[in-house]
Amino acid sequence: MARDVKTTCPYCGVGCGVIATDVTPPGASAGMTAGASAGMTAGWTVRGDPDHPANRGRLCSKGTALAETLGLETRLLHPVVDGRVVGWEEAIAETAHRLRALIDAHGPDTFAFYLSGQLLTEDYYVANKLAKGFLGTANVDTNSRLCMASTDDLEQADLVVLVGTNLAWCHPVLFQRLSQAKKERGTRVVVIDPRRTETCAIADLYLPIASGGDGALFNRLLVHLDRTGHLDRRFIAAHTSGFTAALEAAAGDGEVSSPESTRFQDWFAATERVVTVFSQGVNQSAHGTDTVNAILNVHLATGRIGRPGMGPFSVTGQPNAMGGREVGGLANQLAAHMGFDPPSVDRVRRFWRAPRMATAEGLKAVDLFRAIGDGRVKAVWIIATNPAVSQPEADRVRQALRDCPLVIVSDCVADTDTVRLAHIRLPALAWGEKDGTVTNSDRTISRQRSFLPPPDGARADWQAVAAVATALGHGSAFAWRSPAEVFAEYARLTAFENEGGRDLDLFAWIDADYDTLEPRPWGGARFFADGRFFHADGRARFIAVRSEEPKESPSPAFPLRLNSGRYRDQWHTMTRTGLSARLSGHRPGPFLDMHPADAAKRDLAEGDLARVESRCGGYLARVRLTEDQREGEVFLPLHWSETHAACSVIGRLYPAHTDPISGQPESKHVPVRVSPFPMVWQGLLVCADLPPVLETIPWWVRRTVGQAHGVDLAGDRPEQSAALVEILDRRHGVCRLEVSDPVRGIARYGWLVEESLVAALFLGPRPADVAAIAPTWVAGRMRQRLDTPEDRAALLAGRDSIVREEEEGPLVCACFSVGLYAIERMIGERHLTTVAEVGAVLKAGTGCGSCIPALGALLRMVA
Repeated sequence: MARDVKTTCPYCGVGCGVIATDVTPPGASAGMTAGASAGMTAGWTVRGDPDHPANRGRLCSKGTALAETLGLETRLLHPVVDGRVVGWEEAIAETAHRLRALIDAHGPDTFAFYLSGQLLTEDYYVANKLAKGFLGTANVDTNSRLCMASTDDLEQADLVVLVGTNLAWCHPVLFQRLSQAKKERGTRVVVIDPRRTETCAIADLYLPIASGGDGALFNRLLVHLDRTGHLDRRFIAAHTSGFTAALEAAAGDGEVSSPESTRFQDWFAATERVVTVFSQGVNQSAHGTDTVNAILNVHLATGRIGRPGMGPFSVTGQPNAMGGREVGGLANQLAAHMGFDPPSVDRVRRFWRAPRMATAEGLKAVDLFRAIGDGRVKAVWIIATNPAVSQPEADRVRQALRDCPLVIVSDCVADTDTVRLAHIRLPALAWGEKDGTVTNSDRTISRQRSFLPPPDGARADWQAVAAVATALGHGSAFAWRSPAEVFAEYARLTAFENEGGRDLDLFAWIDADYDTLEPRPWGGARFFADGRFFHADGRARFIAVRSEEPKESPSPAFPLRLNSGRYRDQWHTMTRTGLSARLSGHRPGPFLDMHPADAAKRDLAEGDLARVESRCGGYLARVRLTEDQREGEVFLPLHWSETHAACSVIGRLYPAHTDPISGQPESKHVPVRVSPFPMVWQGLLVCADLPPVLETIPWWVRRTVGQAHGVDLAGDRPEQSAALVEILDRRHGVCRLEVSDPVRGIARYGWLVEESLVAALFLGPRPADVAAIAPTWVAGRMRQRLDTPEDRAALLAGRDSIVREEEEGPLVCACFSVGLYAIERMIGERHLTTVAEVGAVLKAGTGCGSCIPALGALLRMVA
C-alpha cells in the first residue's frame, strides 16, 4: 500500500505543499533507480498538496520533478578533513579545535557563518545561537541577502502590479493563481520590466522601463496621486508620519515620459484594491531599499495596506528566506525580530543564558567576503550555499577562500565550486531526508518532513552545529534531541517578554504537536488591519527617497547593460535541478539573450558563441536572439558554475556594489561588452558516468541526458579536440569505435568497456555537424552491448533510423515532457486553436502552467 508523506517544496518562497508517495513495488528496495520512469526515481513520486494554502495542489516544473533529484550519485556522504575521509567524531573534534585556536588567538569576530535560505528554521536558529550567544560574534549572514500581504490578496485585488519579477518562471504557482483570478474576476495586470518576459502573456499593460528605473516610476506615481486628489489624507494623518518630506523628495524625479506610464498612473489612482508584487528585479540593486520604500510610500499614501486585496508584497526567492530572518540569520539582526539595541541584547542574553553575547551588528555578505580576503575574518563556516558562484566579484571571493586559514563547508553535494575550497567538508542531509520547518513569503510556517532514511555518514545541519558547540564546551545549551525541541525553544524566545511590541510571537506554537503541525501564518492572516504599525507610536513611517542611477553606466568600453535572473526549470547553481534530465531540456545551457540589432552590430548570429566581459571578469554563452530584449541590454542566467560549465560563473561579471541598508549587491545593471568567440570546432560528449575534468576545453556545458551525462563543447584550436580524445582514452582505454572525415573535419568515437558503451564523442566544425545527433537516444545506449555492425554504425551516426527525440523537438512543457515538434504537429493535424485544446491532447500547459505563454506564442505563429 502506498505511503504518503506531506512535506514542503525546497525551492522558492511560495512554499508549496508536496505529497511524497512511496510507490516501491513489493519486494523491491526503496532505493531502486533502475527502470524508474520520470517522477519515480528511488521509488517515490511527488504531487502537489491540495490542502496546502500556498499552492492548493499546484506545482511548478521543478516541484513536479523533485523525485528525479533524490539519487546519491553526486552526494557528499563522509566528512573530509584536509582531503582525508574521516569519521564524524574526528571531524567535529578537529572543527572545534581549529575554531577555538583561531578565536582564542584573534578574537570572536575573526569567525563567521555564511548560511542559506535553503536551511530549515531549526538549522538557522542553532547556528545563530552559537555565534551570537556563545562565540560572541554577529558575523552571521546568508545568501538571502541576495534575494529578498498575503498570497490570497492576489485573488482579491482588482489591479496587480508586477515589478521586477518574472512571475511566470520564478513563481509559477502564484502566476497561475493570478491568471485564474484574471479569468474569473477580470483582475487587471500591469508588468513593469526591462524585458518582455513570459509573464507579459497576462498583462493588460506592459511598461518596458529602462533597467534601474523602478524607483523613479513610483516616486512619480506618488506625485501624480497627490496632484489628482487620490491620496487618503485621513489615513496619512491618523496612521503615518513623514509624508511631507517623502512627497518633496519624490517631486525631484520629474514627470512621466510615456503613454504607458500615464495609463499605469491612472489605473493605480482609480483602483482601490491594488497589490504591488516585487522581487529580485527590485531588490538586487545598490538602491533596492529606496525602490521598495517608494513602493511602500504609494500604498501608505492611499491607505491601501492591511485590507483585503491590497498592499505591497515581496515574493522571496528561497524556501526559507523568511524563516532565516525570523531567527536572526542576518548580521544586522539578533534573534526573533530583535536588533542590537541594549534592551534586546539583554533580553536574548538572559533567555539563552549566553556567556559571550554579541552586542553590535556583524558583517553583511559582501563585506564579509571582503573581510575574509583582507584577513580580518580567518574562519568561515558555509552551509548549503555556493558563494564562489553567486557572490559578486567571484574571483576575488575564491581567492579569499583559498587564502583563509579555515574554511568549513556543510553541504549535501560532494563537488561544488565552494566545496572545492574547503579544509573541512561536513555531509548534510538533502530534501526528503530533512525534518523541520520553513516560513514562506506570506509568513506561513510549514513542516518539511523526511520520507527517506538519512544516508550513512550524513547529518542534519543543526546536529552538526550543536555537536561543535558541545565540543567547544557549551553542551548544556545545545542538548536538543530533535528538531521539535529546537523549534519549541525558538518559539519561546519569540514570546519571551513580548507584550505586543514585536510582530513575531509564536506563543501559540510552543506546545503544538510538531509532527502533525498544519501550515498556517504566524501573526494571523493579515497585519495592519487596525492601522497600527510596529513603532512605539503605532504610526507607519514614510521614507523620503530620491531615485538614483545604477552605480555604473554603459561606456564606450562596456556599451551594453547586463541583466541576470533565473530560468524556468533551473534553481540556483543546479546542484538539485541539474540531476533531472527533463529540467535540462528547456534551456540546456546558458544563453545570452540579445536584441537582433545589437547582435548584428557585433557580427553575431543565433547559436554563435559569444564572450561577455565586464570590468570584473568574463563569461561564455550561446547567443539567443529575441526582440523581447531591449536594445542596449542583454540577459544571462545565474545557474551555471564550474561544476556544470566552463567560463559561465555569473558572479565573475558583477562588481561588488551594495545597497547601503540591505547590503544586497547590484546584479541587474552591469555594463558589459560582447564579442564573438572564434569557434573552429564543436562537439557533443555523452558519458555513462560523470564526465572527466575538461580543463583544456575553453567552453563546455554539462547536463543530464536520460540516465547519462551530456556535454556540449567548443574550442578555438584543433588540438583541443585531439587532447579530449586522449583524455577519454586514458579514462576508458583505447578500445573504441571511430569514424572520421578529415576533409570535412568530422570525427565520431565510441568507447567500449567489456563490449558495453561507456562514452561517445561527436565532433565537427559546423553547428549542423552536431545538431543532427540525438543525445537522448545516444544516452539510452550507454552501458549496453553493441554486438552487431548495425548497432555500431547507428551509434557513430548518433541516431537510429527512427528517433523519438526528432519527433518531439526541444522541450516546451517540462511537467509532461512535451517537445516543440510534437506540439506543432498536433496543432496542424488536429487544427488546434487554443492552449486548452493543446492541453487536452498533449497535457502541455496543464501542470504548473509556466509554458502557457510559449504555447500561446506557438499557436499565433502556426496560425
